[in-house]
Amino acid sequence: MMEKPLVIFGIGDAAQVAHYLFTTDAGWKIAGFTVDAAYLNGDTFEGLPVVPFEEIVHKFPPNQFDMFIATGYNKMNKIREAKYKQAKQLGYTLRTYVSSRCTYLSQYPPGDNCFIFENNTIQPFVQLGSNIVLWSGNHIGHHSVIEDHNFLTSHVVVSGRCHIEPNCFIGVNASLRDAIRIRRETLIGAGAVVMKDTVEKGVYLPQRAVLFDKTSDQIEI
Repeated sequence: MMEKPLVIFGIGDAAQVAHYLFTTDAGWKIAGFTVDAAYLNGDTFEGLPVVPFEEIVHKFPPNQFDMFIATGYNKMNKIREAKYKQAKQLGYTLRTYVSSRCTYLSQYPPGDNCFIFENNTIQPFVQLGSNIVLWSGNHIGHHSVIEDHNFLTSHVVVSGRCHIEPNCFIGVNASLRDAIRIRRETLIGAGAVVMKDTVEKGVYLPQRAVLFDKTSDQIEI
């Protein structure tokens, strides 16, 4: 059990998953949730109190509670980044979750407010910044660097010595060749194969599946 109970920012799917994993896998006590007053839709979530973020320091003061920002990748992670910075300015310690089923081999610990799911493989000499989400099953190759405020979905392959700048989104099953740089605010679509450095704010999409001109019962498999 950790020293201070945790307050989770968010009342959506990510917050519900965070509540589940922090409690069942990490053994953390969750005190409640918080969200901007404009998005309040009730007084409780998961059976715990929900407090307007504007009142958080009075209800859950930072000297008694820690926080985790559980929001998604909207606006290239900038909404999560903004809340991350606001919470730190208020004095909260932001906690990181690393699944007990993650293979974490790097000698460098991740930064704060990271959310690292099961079956991720983090190889030696990898450096992870803060406020990063690594959903299930990614491979992060040796000597790679992932800077702050990034979101890697699931089954992404980051080969060795890659460098991912802040505020990127990488879709499921994307693959990055070794020793390339993913520039700030790059969006890489599901299944894309990236073979060279990206451009800042570039969008990289793979070819999509097309409908064949025969039905499945006309094909021998």
